[in-house]
Amino acid sequence: MTLSLRDPHTLDELLNYRLARLYAASVAPVTRLMEGRWGISRREWRLLALLAAFGATSPSALAQRAHLDRPRTSRAIGSLVAKQLAERSAELGDARRARIVLTEAGRQLYREVFPQVAAINARVMTVLDDTAAQALDRALEQLTAHAVQLNAELARDVGADRQAGGSRRVRARHRQAQPG
Repeated sequence: MTLSLRDPHTLDELLNYRLARLYAASVAPVTRLMEGRWGISRREWRLLALLAAFGATSPSALAQRAHLDRPRTSRAIGSLVAKQLAERSAELGDARRARIVLTEAGRQLYREVFPQVAAINARVMTVLDDTAAQALDRALEQLTAHAVQLNAELARDVGADRQAGGSRRVRARHRQAQPG
């Protein structure tokens, strides 16, 4: 049986499902490393790495960059602060707005952990030769750019409001529109 990414007929042929399976399998050793050796969650690691790469930022901007919702990001930030890996401070001139920055301990943890995560990534990639790895990189860039564009188009067409029960409301509208 040949799987078809272009014309899927089963769950195993859907691109998102295949990517989710790859992610789950490849992130498992990273999760074990983070939780077992360093006592931080995968989400905390993501935020810590983004703070190391981009510097101080607001919780909202960090959530957006990490592709996480704000409540989960807020909990992870709170955990990083409790572990003294990050600090939360009020912005000058507006005490309602916060900035998150790594502590020295957070920067040190990043410097120790990133090479280990990169080594796991490299081991996953060993099954691809340079040509295949470059093709995968280009394909991921193209697919991501196209998915972002598609999401923007669909967001205009289907204005589901999750806070107001968007998915339920959309299903209810769909049922009402059905002849019956």
